[in-house]
Amino acid sequence: MARILITSAIPYINGIKHLGNLVGSQLPADLYARYCRDRGHEVMFICATDEHGTPAELAAAKAGKPVAEYCAEMWQVQSDLAKGFRLSFDHFGRSSSRRNHALTQHFAGKLAENGLIEEVCEKQVFSIADNRFLPDRYIEGTCPNCGYARARGDQCENCTKQLDPTDLIDARSAISGSTDLEVRETKHLYLKQRSLRGAIEAWIDSKTDWPVLTTSIAKKWLHDGDGLQDRGITRDLHWGVPVKKGDQPWPGMEGKVFYVWFDAPIEYIAATAEWADAKGLDDSAWQRWWRTDKGASDVRYVQFMGKDNVPFHTLSFPATIMGSREPWKLVDYIKSFNYLNYDGGQFSTSQGRGVFMDQALSILPADYWRWWLLSHAPESSDSEFTWENFQTSVNKDLADVLGNFVSRITKFCRSKFGEAVPDGGALDERGRALIGELEARIRAYETFMEEMEVRKAANELRTIWSAGNEYLQSAAPWALFKIDPAAAAAITRLSLNLVRLYAVLSEPFIPDAAANMLAGMKTEDRTWPGDVATALTALPSGHAFKTPELLFAKITDEDREDWAKRFAGTRTRDTENVSTPH
Repeated sequence: MARILITSAIPYINGIKHLGNLVGSQLPADLYARYCRDRGHEVMFICATDEHGTPAELAAAKAGKPVAEYCAEMWQVQSDLAKGFRLSFDHFGRSSSRRNHALTQHFAGKLAENGLIEEVCEKQVFSIADNRFLPDRYIEGTCPNCGYARARGDQCENCTKQLDPTDLIDARSAISGSTDLEVRETKHLYLKQRSLRGAIEAWIDSKTDWPVLTTSIAKKWLHDGDGLQDRGITRDLHWGVPVKKGDQPWPGMEGKVFYVWFDAPIEYIAATAEWADAKGLDDSAWQRWWRTDKGASDVRYVQFMGKDNVPFHTLSFPATIMGSREPWKLVDYIKSFNYLNYDGGQFSTSQGRGVFMDQALSILPADYWRWWLLSHAPESSDSEFTWENFQTSVNKDLADVLGNFVSRITKFCRSKFGEAVPDGGALDERGRALIGELEARIRAYETFMEEMEVRKAANELRTIWSAGNEYLQSAAPWALFKIDPAAAAAITRLSLNLVRLYAVLSEPFIPDAAANMLAGMKTEDRTWPGDVATALTALPSGHAFKTPELLFAKITDEDREDWAKRFAGTRTRDTENVSTPH
């Protein structure tokens, strides 16, 4: 049994996330966590809300609420939606927690102790109209690299180039829209990343199994232009982790907070400590996942994120960990994703274009969305959601293939043998051939899941479902029953066991349907099929079952057309267009 630590990019607190956000980190992370648990591994699956920085302040101001109150409310909303999508976090934390404050200040103190923090007097944009400095996302303008008109002061979401606010062309305040800006001097702390470049580059080079998307982005940031630069880690904001050197004041830094990109990844560690606190456990419980001197040396650590988060997780966060010179666990594998687009364009929070998590659950259960998103995950390139494709995939894969198989075999058995696994007959050549095929396909499925090849795993699972349908169709127990009831019973017995097998294999993708199949088969046996022939005898003759309700309803053309119109661009609840954040 392995010990596997899994973290999903933590979403910004500023509003409800859309499906592109979901498939870029949390959902594939949940898929992997569920699979690892199903295989018997010890798993710690962590996520949280990212509650600091400009997005939180701007969203709270727009909502007319104190930022702490707004963050508490939106944490609950995001937590409830995560449960609605069956995201199986061991803990869903908050970056505003006491634990994250303390750990962030601890890391800053260690970096300073090791000579890796520099105090820099710099010029920063000041808004006359707003009477305040405008760090990062408080400034919008045109990207000097690609010309995108709505680039932010920390990063262009279009080309992913890291920016400083003073780089923007035609800069304006994100608070008031004012262009009455001037540059003033202020003092900030910088993490001396350049001095760690050699160590970071060697570490990245050692990760030969990382996806091309991850390593290409990391190396681009290492080598393009002037290469890895020192990075400011403090901001002139009112909300965030106060700047301290460990638990001591930091002279000259009064009234400042740590930059959100400095404290947010540290929340992965802090959220695990929050988990231990919630369980009434001592610090050793979380340290065994994060400190290699406290038991974490055998942990495999996997991160999931959208491609725009890769630079911070491959460069800045590792620089913090390495620079502390303490035995913290570094990530072993980073699974990154491209973007999911929406029906010929981009998802847009500001324009209400696309489907958001709450809206999705209001029209269909989670499994419909989980299946489509994971089977179309944007791994090798951007992918696109269209209502036509969604309808086709749900109707074909879930209703016609899996749902139809479960319905046909349970209803047939009920009509001819009653609601119990029938006795009689023996495995025939067709059944042995099916077992051989499933043996090979399940091993392939396992390989894809272990390698986090999400789309390939979904395709293999779909093929496994189809194999059962094809077997049932060719074996035709309804016809055979008239002349050889015992042979029909053997086919039915094997097929009912396939329902249990499909539930076990499908659980990481569609957990509710898997639970319904197991409930219908009146079994709690979730044993993974190490040997297919044995797995297909788990439900013995005489085992009672209950014919399940319809597993998946088809999406009608009328529904599809209605939803396409409804989500074309009307939503106004959220605050800004952001791609999947850390």
